[in-house]
Amino acid sequence: MTTVVRRTFRSSPQRDAHDTWRAIVDLLTQGRENSARTELLAVAGVAASIIADQAPRNAPIIVTCDGPRTRIYCLYDDDAIDGSDANEDSLGFDPLNGDWHVSLPCLIDDLDWVQASLKTNSKRITARDSTESTSKNDNEPATDTASLQLDPKGFLEP
Repeated sequence: MTTVVRRTFRSSPQRDAHDTWRAIVDLLTQGRENSARTELLAVAGVAASIIADQAPRNAPIIVTCDGPRTRIYCLYDDDAIDGSDANEDSLGFDPLNGDWHVSLPCLIDDLDWVQASLKTNSKRITARDSTESTSKNDNEPATDTASLQLDPKGFLEP
């Protein structure tokens, strides 16, 4: 079972798109200065463009590593000002542990130039159509902890 952790960041108008990306980078790198931080900040302009287009409102930024999967959403407009649905808490694990990758949701009209731009700066950071399904487990809720799911039919089978 893959553990999925969700974080939701307040964006525009609470903070601009670039500051939102920097806050996400701070979460992912846990404030450490390392090569991952340098790589994530190298794509700041492209990531800020995606955030400004509000692509992560309904489609997450997905971070995969040798540990749990992290899904990051952004809040906009009144939701960003209110902030009651935000969760920018630090993670209890290193989200960039081992072989990590970041998948950014992107509006279909911008996908070609975003993918080309990301490719020049990183092999680990890619873009995908924000309307595509992100995995076969998309119906599972993104939570902070793994949940046990009981299959009552299993008790009735011999």
